[in-house]
Amino acid sequence: METAYFAVLATIAVMGAGTLATTLRTAGPYGRHMTPAQGGTMPALPAWLLFESPQWFAFALTFWWLAPPVDGPSGVMLLIFGLWQAHYVYRGLIYPLRMRDRHKRFPLVAVVFGFLFNLLNGFANAYAVGHAAHLAGPDWLIDPRFVVGLCLAIFGWLVNFQADSILINLRGDGFSGYRIPHGGAFRYVSAANYFGEIVMWAGFALMSWTLAGLVFLLFTMANLMPRAVAHHRWYRDHFPDYPKSRRAVIPGLL
Repeated sequence: METAYFAVLATIAVMGAGTLATTLRTAGPYGRHMTPAQGGTMPALPAWLLFESPQWFAFALTFWWLAPPVDGPSGVMLLIFGLWQAHYVYRGLIYPLRMRDRHKRFPLVAVVFGFLFNLLNGFANAYAVGHAAHLAGPDWLIDPRFVVGLCLAIFGWLVNFQADSILINLRGDGFSGYRIPHGGAFRYVSAANYFGEIVMWAGFALMSWTLAGLVFLLFTMANLMPRAVAHHRWYRDHFPDYPKSRRAVIPGLL
């Protein structure tokens, strides 16, 4: 099983490199970057529900059936398991049901890619958490890496949730187009939701201190940062009064 774990990590790394190479050339063809004539799509709501779903079951099945030590998962492992599952209950179920643009279309190729990535990533991170010796005892709860990582993860999640809410509320009056978001981390960056997600997974990588957590963080950055730059460029092209002080995704830097 360890061989399969490293093979999956290598596959995720290759997927991340391919994603970065692709998104540096052109933003993924979904959301505002879709073209009217684009074919091979499905409704956004079932698309979200489908491609996020492996993060629930792949992580849970791996954690309970393949990963735990002989004497069962430790309290630290259970805490990380709970945090992972809680996030994906939000990201994979609650968030899609909150969306006001669920009637829009989503590319099938992105659904298939997302489903495959989430399946592999859920397995890899659950296996890593269940086999990490440093997570087997309570001492890890007071390790600076865990404490700082947990704080970062919570902060990132809150930023991400607030950004989601701001974007959703822009269409609260039935408007179906795009407007300039304001408030929260949008004061500093165009893609506040992506900023929050990157910070959250940086925190997870630190608090879990596993290779899988690091690979997931690098994939997240490869996927979201070029897209955030494309969002930033799109806002500036479509809104002449767009705030000039904002960066794309990292406050003050990028």
